[in-house]
Amino acid sequence: MSKAPFQIDDSDGPRVTRAWVLHPDIRSNADRRDPVPALAEAVSLARALPALEVTGADIVPLRKVDAGKLFGKGKIKEVHDLLEENDVELVLVDGHVSPVQQRNLEKAWGVKLLDRTGLILEIFSDRAATREGVLQVEMAALNYQRTRLVRAWTHLERQRGGLGFVGGPGETQIEADRRAIDDQLVRLRRQLEKVVKTRALHRAARAKVPYPIVALVGYTNAGKSTLFNRLTGADVMAKDMLFATLDPTMRSLVLPDGPEIILSDTVGFISDLPTELVAAFRATLEEVLAADIILHVRDISHAETEEQASDVREIMTTLGVSKETPTFEIWNKVDLLPPESADAMRARAERDAAVLAISAITGEGLEELQAYVAEALQGAVREADLSLGFAEGKKRAWLFAQDIVVKESQTDEGFDITVRWSAAQEAQFQRL
Repeated sequence: MSKAPFQIDDSDGPRVTRAWVLHPDIRSNADRRDPVPALAEAVSLARALPALEVTGADIVPLRKVDAGKLFGKGKIKEVHDLLEENDVELVLVDGHVSPVQQRNLEKAWGVKLLDRTGLILEIFSDRAATREGVLQVEMAALNYQRTRLVRAWTHLERQRGGLGFVGGPGETQIEADRRAIDDQLVRLRRQLEKVVKTRALHRAARAKVPYPIVALVGYTNAGKSTLFNRLTGADVMAKDMLFATLDPTMRSLVLPDGPEIILSDTVGFISDLPTELVAAFRATLEEVLAADIILHVRDISHAETEEQASDVREIMTTLGVSKETPTFEIWNKVDLLPPESADAMRARAERDAAVLAISAITGEGLEELQAYVAEALQGAVREADLSLGFAEGKKRAWLFAQDIVVKESQTDEGFDITVRWSAAQEAQFQRL
């Protein structure tokens, strides 16, 4: 095994479960990532759970995957001795572990094991705050557990006694457990449908307020919440921690010399995002799907910023985000780069109209960012003639509030108004 190229710092205080992180570096994997930053990310994931104390981490080189135990006999013995020596209670494997592999490794090592999907589900379960978030996490976790029942545990294959009234043996324990999970999933879906209806009412109410939506998306820990707080003055949880923000947050923001917008902070994306969560959190990311502008926030100081950006684009495509939605790349954390590299990044960003280099911490580039958004929303301005009845006072007041009225004359039926507006403002007016 290859030792982690960094020190584990557990100075944040005492924790409960002693955990060890393993990153299988599978040489035959076509999508193989650089193992060093991959292991660092896995450790950060583990440290996102306050109940864990990460005592160590290793890269495990593998030529191929053992179907039954993931690792070969020698590696399993080596890890066993390491875990015993460090009194480890939980092993976190940064990758997919099949139910059979999980059972065999837990038996060989005498500890509990979580794979990448299981760990992310644990984090989401720990962080979910809204009713919808809690329900979606529970559904994702149950779907994950359901797959773990397939030949995962031998004791589940024993039969329960049946009375024999309908013939055949009694149902097996695995069938009973699967049925119990399915029943719980049905109950959760019903509860979620009610919550989704409530969200739909809120969304309909927002649609009546003609404010464009600007959504922040990006890899987890890219600095979205810090940027969100800096722009809106909100106090959304913003830490140097993966998945610090889970439930979406929305705030209004008046752009300098521009329109009022709704800014949305969303859950961070991550590579190998569990498919269960992509499906479960689709509703949570509705603000992204309905956004007038998307700001893709990138941690430009990260060693794998390009790979992270690619993962974000892939997930947005999976979610069905329209390619027609204007998207800007926001290269955040330039303050963490060496001066020469930071200057080079700023120069690169200046050459691309869809890229802006900023620092949410120092405030560098935030005025330019707001100007970018205002310009993109306002676009080309054209003149139009409108006729409003006396009963349409709300629409007339909105036009004056937007400062787009060129002239107005009163008629017997109401008002004839000439305006100069953008396509975005026209669309907002139509939603009134």
